[in-house]
Amino acid sequence: MTTAPFGARLDDVVVRFGRSHRMLPTGTVVRDEAGTGLAGASLTIRPGTITGVLGRNGAGKTTMLSLLAAFTRPTSGTVVVGPEGAQEDPWENPWITSGTQLVRESGDLMNDEKLAVSLRYYADVRPCWSAETAERLLDLFEVDVRKNPSALSRGKRSAVGATIGLASRAPLTIFDEVYLGMDAPTRYAFYDELLADYAEHPRTILLSSHLVEEVERLFEDVVVIDRGRVLIAETAEQMRARGVSLTGSKDAVERLVGARRELHRQQLGATVQVTLEGGLDDDEAAAARSAGVEVGSVPLQDLFVRLTDPRSVRP
Repeated sequence: MTTAPFGARLDDVVVRFGRSHRMLPTGTVVRDEAGTGLAGASLTIRPGTITGVLGRNGAGKTTMLSLLAAFTRPTSGTVVVGPEGAQEDPWENPWITSGTQLVRESGDLMNDEKLAVSLRYYADVRPCWSAETAERLLDLFEVDVRKNPSALSRGKRSAVGATIGLASRAPLTIFDEVYLGMDAPTRYAFYDELLADYAEHPRTILLSSHLVEEVERLFEDVVVIDRGRVLIAETAEQMRARGVSLTGSKDAVERLVGARRELHRQQLGATVQVTLEGGLDDDEAAAARSAGVEVGSVPLQDLFVRLTDPRSVRP
């Protein structure tokens, strides 16, 4: 079975969580006030792309991904998911939810049953499920399907989650921090398998990760969530063009900085390196070289860190 890749759109979405109670180790019960997961988030997910979803802890990434998978509902605003021209509200929508696979670090497995039982469940509810892919990947990751998930290490559970996401071949496949617990060889094997399967079976893939340096090569689009709002939603190339680094003598660099927003600065003796928001035009780049200033690109991970730094205030 083949299905067109799903896209998605959020329009001015707010998600608030109600008050909750918890008990401290001393036995005292305290009340936590209502929190906000998303605060007016709007963005469009292009169908048929690999989109990186980035954000600091608590920024709202998981809340947004849960909305797309119909695990939660917005307090206000609208969410639609589906193929181009036929997007619908995913909440209690069997057609949309059967085509959406969210893989969370927790695994979403039946802990009291053998792993094979969970795999049969996913095979039943995912119309595009590939049993051959699941079997091959579990063999690659050395996972024994006769074991209960509770008997697996954290890394093996993560590998099972990655397997379910890839084998589902869902038109919208979401990996939310699925790499947690995996060692480096397993993570890199997962990335390679993701790219290969995506090329052979196009779909929309959302990949949330804190290991930006490792996964940025996969991204076609990037979404950055910052304090409940969408800070950036653009192609990976557009985001990479958002910053430039200048390295040289302090006086020469200062003349080039001007009124630009400075994202980061390092100094060693008389040499300074400054990361600026925005690029340089041809004339500015030529002036920098003439002044003996080295102009460099900024890795996507560094840009993400600097742009979401609460100490870096926009002018």
